[in-house]
Amino acid sequence: MIGESVSVRLATADDVVAMSRVLIASITELCGADHHDDPKLIAGWTRNKTPVAVREMLANPTSSFYVAERDGEVAAVGCIRADGEIGLNYVAPEHRFHGVSKALLATMEAALRAKGFAVARLDSTATAHRFYLATGWVDDDRSGAGHTVASYPMRKRL
Repeated sequence: MIGESVSVRLATADDVVAMSRVLIASITELCGADHHDDPKLIAGWTRNKTPVAVREMLANPTSSFYVAERDGEVAAVGCIRADGEIGLNYVAPEHRFHGVSKALLATMEAALRAKGFAVARLDSTATAHRFYLATGWVDDDRSGAGHTVASYPMRKRL
């Protein structure tokens, strides 16, 4: 960990290619518990994670995108939506377990709190469920339907 530095900032159009790379690598390499290495599930999940699609997502005025950098490299991608929900939180495989996801999550929670939300919500993957539980999130009774893979609706009082 010596020499490592993690920072979080709003994403810009210059980050699109790196964001796409992080999203696709995270899903493909880290989310096996969710997609079970099924090529059809992976393709469905990553279909809207291309640079073109990420550029379109970034232009959506109802969402705010963040990148976490570790030692100057985009290491994680997150998104909060205007409805108070965290829409994305993905880390690149080579940056996992270095505090990147926790820093990104803390920044997104703070941003939601600053926007006046008392409770945040998200839909977790099976892969990330333990991470969220360990950071104070609890399971919610909302339906997790409508996703490519099974999801675990969660909430956290901010």
